[in-house]
Amino acid sequence: MSLNVLLVCGSGASSGFMTANMRKAAKKRGLDYKIQARSEAELENYADGINVLMIGPHLAYLEDEAKEIVDTNKVKVILMKSEYYSILNGDMALDHLQENVIDND
Repeated sequence: MSLNVLLVCGSGASSGFMTANMRKAAKKRGLDYKIQARSEAELENYADGINVLMIGPHLAYLEDEAKEIVDTNKVKVILMKSEYYSILNGDMALDHLQENVIDND
């Protein structure tokens, strides 16, 4: 399964590091995932064509607004967990992504 994933955080910096770690983890697992990072201010510009939106845990207050921006019939919105986001653990983030996407297909 090919997925187009967008991670958003406040400025795009921490999600950029998380994205790099998730890409490495996906490559090791042989997964065809396109993972990119943007600041939350850029969400509307990048919402088209994504399958999954992952939001930094510190932006939980934006979850409802993000769901209004994306078409939730086509885009799964996931609030990332602090336990892996705070240490930028790409493997744990990828596990969380797969649990939410594969289990709900």
